[in-house]
Amino acid sequence: MGINIGICETEAPSAPCRELRANIVKVHLDDPSGFEEYMEYDTKVDLDTAKKAVGDWDAFIKRNRINPETDAVYMDKVKKDDDRATLEPLAQRVCTGWIVTEGLPDDVREKVLAKAGADDRLTGWDMLSFDEMNDMCANCPLSWDKGRGCIGAFGPDNSLLPEIAGRHGCPIVASVPDAVKEGKRFTPEDAEELLREVGVLREALPEEGKMMVRRYSGPVDRMEAVARISVSEGCGFFFF
Repeated sequence: MGINIGICETEAPSAPCRELRANIVKVHLDDPSGFEEYMEYDTKVDLDTAKKAVGDWDAFIKRNRINPETDAVYMDKVKKDDDRATLEPLAQRVCTGWIVTEGLPDDVREKVLAKAGADDRLTGWDMLSFDEMNDMCANCPLSWDKGRGCIGAFGPDNSLLPEIAGRHGCPIVASVPDAVKEGKRFTPEDAEELLREVGVLREALPEEGKMMVRRYSGPVDRMEAVARISVSEGCGFFFF
């Protein structure tokens, strides 16, 4: 899979995505009991029933601009009044399991968030389109990877760079594989040490041979970029 390096962007005051990432806008509950009135619902018709009702299926999806790979006919996607009239009596209202947190009473919101796991939450950042994310990343002061964002490649799992770092007194880079396993977060103070290690590795790589220079100069450059952002923004960084 490879190892990547990233900035802890939610710790950086100037990160434009910080507020979006901190704002939980939707949560999913496997068991909606007690929260039914706050849940989102889909009104839909199962495919077999819909196909029998509308007759010419291909014509139906074409005139309503419905994705041919849809798993059901969702009534809010049906544009033609005649088709809506045909399908509405067959539609069922189904709980999606999702709750929009905006507008919830404070006590309900607190209970919902406590019940939803970390993987069952959507933030304002998650709700953006890929184009919107890319635009924000391209203009972000934390976007150290040539305007592509605050995450980039460190190298493959079997990279020799940590081993080289260990031989030359660079403990942070030497610890990268373990840091990945432990999910460790490094601090801005660690970033200052990483900058020192970057300087050491730049001098050490030629001693390791031309192949090592070609292979690892890029990761060293990327670590320097991350470390400088970490120091200037007062935020952490991590390997994953």
